[in-house]
Amino acid sequence: METSLDPEKQKLAKEYARIRRRLWLVDNLFSALYVLAWLFFGWSISVREWLTTITTNEWLLVALYIAVFGGIASVLNFPLSYYSGFILPHRFDQSNQTLKDWIIDQLKGLAIGAPLGLILLELFYLALRATGSLWWLWVAGGMLIFSVLISNLAPILIMPLFNKYVPLGDEHQELADRLMKLAERANTKVRGVFKFDMSKRTKSANAALTGIGNTRRIILGDTLINEFSTDEIETVLAHELGHQVHRDIPLFIAFGTLSTTIGFYLASLGMNWAVNYFGFASVSDPAAFPALGLILGAYGLLTSPLDNAISRWRENMADDYALQSTGKNEAFASAFTRLANQNLGEIDPEKWVVFMFYSHPPLGERIEKARRFTIT
Repeated sequence: METSLDPEKQKLAKEYARIRRRLWLVDNLFSALYVLAWLFFGWSISVREWLTTITTNEWLLVALYIAVFGGIASVLNFPLSYYSGFILPHRFDQSNQTLKDWIIDQLKGLAIGAPLGLILLELFYLALRATGSLWWLWVAGGMLIFSVLISNLAPILIMPLFNKYVPLGDEHQELADRLMKLAERANTKVRGVFKFDMSKRTKSANAALTGIGNTRRIILGDTLINEFSTDEIETVLAHELGHQVHRDIPLFIAFGTLSTTIGFYLASLGMNWAVNYFGFASVSDPAAFPALGLILGAYGLLTSPLDNAISRWRENMADDYALQSTGKNEAFASAFTRLANQNLGEIDPEKWVVFMFYSHPPLGERIEKARRFTIT
């Protein structure tokens, strides 16, 4: 199978990436303007006052406020979500999804995300009410526990709601055996190798090592199995196992917890100012929620280049492990060339784009590294 870069697909990849960056900018500008309008036009306090005529129960008040605030935002943002999530991927021949299936996915996401998000927000407001000025520390600790739990449970409770996961059968037994041996050499225990029906949504290919502890498993998209050679798939999975060897998961959890703690601490300072400036009753006033979202959103934008830089550093290390452990540099280069073609991955983005948006090294750098690689 041809593994050279397709010049025409690279043109499409550049255009696709440029449009997605513009949509990202529009989405963030909309979110910022929406929040600012609720704050400066007094809508937030007015809605909270109206809701207090319905109930004075603090738990129910939070739920109703979030339903109004988030519901209006979702309705206003729906055209953008529809274009970026359905129209654009079809325009660039990256999606296999029907409109019906896309809508079902949105409803599933809402059915899972809304209750889960509400539980987290209720616990967050409980911390605001009960822990005083140290709420940021309690919330950061709670987020750590939640991150570990969701990482463990997602492969068995959430992911199967969107895709069907089945063990590799006899047809791919050689591939499964090879990947299990690769995991053993990396001292990584996995529950097995599974295929999932990625093709029902997209033409893109992917593989991953999901879960932690007793739920860790290797998953391969059917698009990857159908289009890539066994050697190529092995190098892709060796990269994922490199993260395990280098203990990147606990490192990212630790770094994420530190970053989250700093973010919530800064948010606590900002919220003290916002309470006085906008006239909220307290930091636990549901009407102050837009201010919290604005502060945390700004913090996320400012710190994302650092997050991405650390991620690219660890991804580079995982690439090195994949090359060293398999010794198959040609297969590695071929795999990532094929990914660039199949996923419309831009191989040579501008440096500022990499700095702002890339959590992985550009595909061109990874392919060139593989071509230059020699076993040491």
